[in-house]
Amino acid sequence: MNKRQLGRSDLFVSEIGLGCMNIGTNVSEAQRTIETALDNGINYLDTADLYDQGVNEEIIGEVIKGKRQDLIIATKAGNKFEKGKQGWSWDPSKKHIQQAVKDSLRRLQTDYIDLYQLHGGTIEDNIDETIEAFEELKTEGVIRHYGISSIRPNVIREYVKRSSIVSVMMQYSLLDRRPEEVFPLLAENQISVVARGPVAKGILTNRPLSDMSETIQEKGYLNYNYDELVSLRHSLNKKFGEKLYSRLPFIIA
Repeated sequence: MNKRQLGRSDLFVSEIGLGCMNIGTNVSEAQRTIETALDNGINYLDTADLYDQGVNEEIIGEVIKGKRQDLIIATKAGNKFEKGKQGWSWDPSKKHIQQAVKDSLRRLQTDYIDLYQLHGGTIEDNIDETIEAFEELKTEGVIRHYGISSIRPNVIREYVKRSSIVSVMMQYSLLDRRPEEVFPLLAENQISVVARGPVAKGILTNRPLSDMSETIQEKGYLNYNYDELVSLRHSLNKKFGEKLYSRLPFIIA
């Protein structure tokens, strides 16, 4: 599989990455999913401390034993949770990030994280404090590079201006092109886009729409109702056919 440089970093990631949020908590099934991805040339695994309250990271840590040096591991912080209790709170403080990274390192069974990402962000945050936390972790060698996971243009612009982020993760697909307004800014600053949801919950795949979730069939997706999705899929298939599914991005360098 082809690889692309992530921003100005020394990280070269597979064009398709594995978002691990939905691998579940069944270890054998999760292992099968991850190993299938690795066998097919994927070297980029993305997780977050919030997923299953750390269990997701723990599973990844077990599966990648002996393979760590060949992989790019990305995780996220910023959501404070207490294991066993529902819900979480937003905390982008330096104190929380410094503790969160220690917990992630332990769960992932590694002594460094390739790409550490802020899992959200608002313009009201103390952005300078958050950046300081990431920069210190980078200096210490605990993380190699950092980025943000955000769809808010005002937040993205501030991090581009004030930090050394190498990537921005955002929801992006043919059905959700809102992020394109910041693409020129990111390109100008050599910051990569990591696209999540590029197949729009399976809508942009060969899977029949009739097999989609009840939510999609009843409420549609974003501003598209179900009938509009059917019409859109028909038009895309007629124009692009199989080529459509081979071009959907995950990493846009």
